[in-house]
Amino acid sequence: MKILIINETCGIGSHGKICGELAEKFDKEGHIVKIAYGRSFYVPIQYKKYAVKIGNKFNVYCHGILSRLFDKHGLGSKHATKRFLKWADKFSPDLLWLHNIHGYYINYELLFGWIKSHPNIKVKWTLHDCWPFTGHCSHFMFEKCTKWEKGCDNNCPAKKEYPKALFKSNAKNNFARKKVAFLGVSNLEILTPSDWLKHIVENSFLNCYQITTVHNKIDLASFKKQKTDFKEKYGINNKCLILGVSNVWNQKKGLEDFYKIANLLDIDKYSIAMVGLSKKQAKKAPSNVICIPKIYSKNDLAKVYSSADFFLNLTYEDNYPTVNLEAEACGATVITYDTGGCKETISNNSFLVKTGDLMSVISIIQNNTRGII
Repeated sequence: MKILIINETCGIGSHGKICGELAEKFDKEGHIVKIAYGRSFYVPIQYKKYAVKIGNKFNVYCHGILSRLFDKHGLGSKHATKRFLKWADKFSPDLLWLHNIHGYYINYELLFGWIKSHPNIKVKWTLHDCWPFTGHCSHFMFEKCTKWEKGCDNNCPAKKEYPKALFKSNAKNNFARKKVAFLGVSNLEILTPSDWLKHIVENSFLNCYQITTVHNKIDLASFKKQKTDFKEKYGINNKCLILGVSNVWNQKKGLEDFYKIANLLDIDKYSIAMVGLSKKQAKKAPSNVICIPKIYSKNDLAKVYSSADFFLNLTYEDNYPTVNLEAEACGATVITYDTGGCKETISNNSFLVKTGDLMSVISIIQNNTRGII
């Protein structure tokens, strides 16, 4: 069987890793598999044999301008999409597995027009966020918006959020065009990584399709407790280490909450490490925060997880964060906000906290550090 996976990235980031591992699984089963992707030119060596690039940097740049100026995310990249679809015709997949089709790299109207013209192809679509059924945003929890249930208007409270629009909102038109594009596929199944997102999709215009929850899994061969010299390297052997990991840090990912906690904890007893901070963010970090760039290697990331006493996930918007699974697998106690599907990712040994309740987070840390420091 020929299988074509489409995603924003190939082998990097949480969704890119999921696609890479999926490709490896299909490959071992004897199938021919390719991952078409549009963002980032970096592909881990083990996934390069699957990788098919959609467009180039210029294409992404132009799509980004269209999105920023006119709020038409997903409606650019026409030439790149047409070239890719010619390749897809030649590849002739039996199974098409969509993941993130947003990210400034593909035109969703052309893609779904092609899908509808090939009714014999079985189609799966794993939703990692809410972008497919909103007029603009990928998440609406922070704004507590429910317009997507009946139809978005141009008074969008998330216009300045990803995919950021600088001027006039086009949410009403986007919603209508997505609805036309995404409905009417004869052989489509929607997969959601969490029961929380499944319930959300059931209240959207995509509820005409079969919707199934399939929890994301992690590579337990890589993410396991490991020997590490991380604490020794940073001179914090006698301290409790609190870890945060994110591909992108911002307010919705809990950046400010991490900084507040760092300032409230005793720096003689506690140290915080944050993976994925930009250079600009690192300059503003409190003195007891260890700032670490993005880590692409699973083994290197597992070693950092293994050094942590607590893993904090202070996200205000999320679907099914696999970082919680990875941290637990490496022996860290997870403290996560009760956001989206976060509660579905932790065991009884970890803690679920009301979103934004910093004092409860601090109390849990202080009351569970005996034997650590």
